[in-house]
Amino acid sequence: MGWISWLCPGINLKRWLLLFAGGVLCCAIGLALFFNYQFMGFVEEMLFRMSYLTTGKYSNTVSMLTGFISLCAGLFIMYYATRKIIRSVVEAVMPDNNASLMEIIFTQRKLTRGPAITVVGGGTGLSTLLRGMKYITNNCTAVVTVGDDGGSSGRLRKEMGILPPGDLRNCLVALADREPLMERIMQYRFKGDSPLAGHSFGNLFIAAMAEAEGGMEAGLAATSQILNVRGKVVPSTLRDIRLKAEMTDGSIINGESEIPKAHKRIRTMAMEPADAPATASAVQAILNADILIFGPGSLYTSVIPNLLVTGIRDAVIKSEAVKIYICNVMTQPGETDGYGAFEHVQALIQQAGTQFLDYVIVNDQRVTAAQLAQYNEKGSMPVTPDIKKIERLGIQVIPTRLISNKDLVRHNPQKLAQVIISLVYRLRLFGKGIQFFDYFFMRQSMRELKKK
Repeated sequence: MGWISWLCPGINLKRWLLLFAGGVLCCAIGLALFFNYQFMGFVEEMLFRMSYLTTGKYSNTVSMLTGFISLCAGLFIMYYATRKIIRSVVEAVMPDNNASLMEIIFTQRKLTRGPAITVVGGGTGLSTLLRGMKYITNNCTAVVTVGDDGGSSGRLRKEMGILPPGDLRNCLVALADREPLMERIMQYRFKGDSPLAGHSFGNLFIAAMAEAEGGMEAGLAATSQILNVRGKVVPSTLRDIRLKAEMTDGSIINGESEIPKAHKRIRTMAMEPADAPATASAVQAILNADILIFGPGSLYTSVIPNLLVTGIRDAVIKSEAVKIYICNVMTQPGETDGYGAFEHVQALIQQAGTQFLDYVIVNDQRVTAAQLAQYNEKGSMPVTPDIKKIERLGIQVIPTRLISNKDLVRHNPQKLAQVIISLVYRLRLFGKGIQFFDYFFMRQSMRELKKK
């Protein structure tokens, strides 16, 4: 029906459009009277007569005053009608969105033009980072490892022959625009003695979507549309891989869930099959990224497994993006016992075969005694920053306060996002030639000058 469809009843727009037109007419009359246009002669004559009858002399004061009042009234009517039109359109398009129009425009426009950020990893650490990334840019891609073989993911992997959906689910939920509502549903685990007991609803949902759409990538894309995900989530490979670790004593441990249980020091990681191809979307996301982030997450079972995929490793080395590693805040029993930040970085470089990092973000915030007591029982300790050791490798270190204020010692998504966006703006302004500390020192100096 074209433009005439705007005149259909019930769309709650015609009255405000008519009111807006009335405001325009009122403004036109006001301007004409104020500037004494000749085509308003009849109206002016009436106003002059009113002036003569009230004051005893001819004057254009009444005409100008009436015009000014009419102009102001018209502008107010136009403003009011415009607000009503915008609100009617927004409520019709997004009835459940409680955000202001400014927030909606910012989300749809500003974030869409944000930096292209690709995050490589898996596990809880990756989803924590993504919760902050979605407030920086909509151009965020999570490249997720698919070596998980425990819990609900492991059962679905064996029974249905699909990629483990657990880490993929966590990333989708973290990037979802309606996170609080969807997280309760997607993270819900069935209880009782039924065959569904222990399964996460989100895992079953992704498995169903993958089967309905003909593949995991297509299923993830469809799930992203349903959850209104800000960004993309892609697996590092579509092959059924199995992780294995060679320990320093020469023993081989097979299976992602079994590696931490051995409580031995890991020498190197491998996977079967060793020639599993990388997904094209993951490689493209890495090569097209402005910022490439690794971690946080389990070093040997979440971050490094992505580098075991030859296509991913080659793309990481070839990529011209700024490469950042976010180090864990606590050691992981059975994987990184006794590790500082330097050992984390060293293991990452060793697995890649070359030094490829530009920055390492480490935590320098103290862990409270109450928090430390909880982790000491499990054999977990805070990761030392090791700033000077890492800098000897030619990597800039960014020490900052990253821990959340909750009982668990984990990264705060907002703090991580602030550090990364500060680094992005610093790179855009100054490039890599200026040290990160110099940049913040300069900002602090400017603040002190303003105070003086």
